[in-house]
Amino acid sequence: MSDSIVIMGVAGCGKSSLGRAVAQLTGLRLIEGDDHHSAESLAKMSQGIALTDADREGWLGRLCTELQAHSGGLVLTCSALKRSYRERLRQAAPGLRFVYLEISRAESQVRVQARAATHFFSTSLVDSQFAALEPPTGEAGVLRVDARAPISQLQAEVTAWLGTKERA
Repeated sequence: MSDSIVIMGVAGCGKSSLGRAVAQLTGLRLIEGDDHHSAESLAKMSQGIALTDADREGWLGRLCTELQAHSGGLVLTCSALKRSYRERLRQAAPGLRFVYLEISRAESQVRVQARAATHFFSTSLVDSQFAALEPPTGEAGVLRVDARAPISQLQAEVTAWLGTKERA
């Protein structure tokens, strides 16, 4: 059983912020999914070109390798927009859990715009994120949280959930 979790959701939902907070509190290593994109994919996204499943193939493979290399557990930030992506990550780390940061399209757009000067992700891609999103409804091992809540509250929710035996 994996002690790893994926902090997932669309751009601007707060994956990195929550991932840092949870990793700090749990002592687990933090792996930023964005750090594992290829140079080509980063260039595409910065130009407002949405990634395809083929573009994400190598990225998902690198994330799976990270999960396997850290069998003691880690916190991984990863959009994990499609169920097939989540299933691939689960194959690499059986028992893997996901924290889904739910956010509206409008709020995501505002947040992505606010960080435009310092982040590679183009604001024009928010719609493509929502178009690709397959929410993890009905999937086991998923905690759904409101991305608008304060990080301290989200951190408390996640760490409480991690400590329970039932991780629905």
